[in-house]
Amino acid sequence: MRAFSRLNRRQLTELALACAATFAAPAMAQEVVKIGYSGPLSGGAAQYGKNALDGMLLAADELNAANLDVGGKKVKFEIVPLDDKYNPSETAINAQRLVQQYKTPAVLVPHSGGIFALQTTNERNNFIVLAYSSVPQITDRGNKLTLRIPPEFTTYIEPFSNYLMQRYGKKVAMIGADHDYGKAWAAAFKPGWEKLGGTVVAENPMSYNRATDFYSGVSKALAAKPDVLFVGGASEPTALVVKQARELGFKGGFLVMDQAKLDEMARVVGGMEPLEGAIGVLPVSADPSPDNKAFMERFGKKFEGRVPGSEALWNYTAVHATAKAMQLAGTASDAKAIHAKLDAGYKALSSQVNPGGVLGVNERGGTLTKERGGAVKDGKIIVISTEKK
Repeated sequence: MRAFSRLNRRQLTELALACAATFAAPAMAQEVVKIGYSGPLSGGAAQYGKNALDGMLLAADELNAANLDVGGKKVKFEIVPLDDKYNPSETAINAQRLVQQYKTPAVLVPHSGGIFALQTTNERNNFIVLAYSSVPQITDRGNKLTLRIPPEFTTYIEPFSNYLMQRYGKKVAMIGADHDYGKAWAAAFKPGWEKLGGTVVAENPMSYNRATDFYSGVSKALAAKPDVLFVGGASEPTALVVKQARELGFKGGFLVMDQAKLDEMARVVGGMEPLEGAIGVLPVSADPSPDNKAFMERFGKKFEGRVPGSEALWNYTAVHATAKAMQLAGTASDAKAIHAKLDAGYKALSSQVNPGGVLGVNERGGTLTKERGGAVKDGKIIVISTEKK
């Protein structure tokens, strides 16, 4: 204390500034790692795009709270979101901006058209496509810098079809969405349904992302007297299709593409009653596991009581896995090195940040999971196994 008392005001100020600079140095040395996002944040699929993005944002918060280092440097993760309005040409423009301006080593896209657009350039431009889409062709193309985040939708076709055939009948009318993902689902579903002895009595895809009145298209399909309707796009318009089918007197079942979520649809139509007999992917809200419930609680705390869908869950875990892969690779910029560690990255995650139970990544860049379906029966969602017996 005696030594400090001899210092004048100017010397004390200089000493304080020197100390402040010393303590600020680690923070200033922190590297910002940016992960890009291009998805629909406006238009009919805006809520779907926001759900996908919010899972990423929660993961980034948790990673930053953990004060991670990559290659010996402290890093802060930042998600950079751009709206592509579900338009693949906009996705390509956004990706170019994300990689060139923001130096993102990875860009997450939640629709197949945009993913396919990026796969034409991402290897050359050295960035990973984090592909939130269950279309099998995403990994069948052999792109060496792609991660397919959810399981392939083809695993759902047989168990979902069998369930509905046993309860309602074998005649289906196909009125799914007309975007690229809807077309891919329809192309796989039709032969799968027919292989099981079913008949397709009508095919009338509709523009889910640009319309809210589906009465005309639904009426045309119902004129063929189907037992089951094949539907699906984003949750909100899919729910409207179901609601309008019920209002037109349809009493059968619904096979719902995995883009739509039964619990989100129920909120649009005012409960489970209009969805009786529908089958789709198991909603996150219907999974009773402790890790999943804890994830839901964290998500609801950040996003004001909202309930996450599977796009939030899978993308949340994908960001955690990408960060872990960066740590294992010792780099936050070398896309090839990071991609090579994604399998190990997923396997190294705790169940707390991997509540969906991703088992790893296969040689084609697709995640390995034990997915389940969910069906609405007696006003409740029940679990349906998708494993072949």
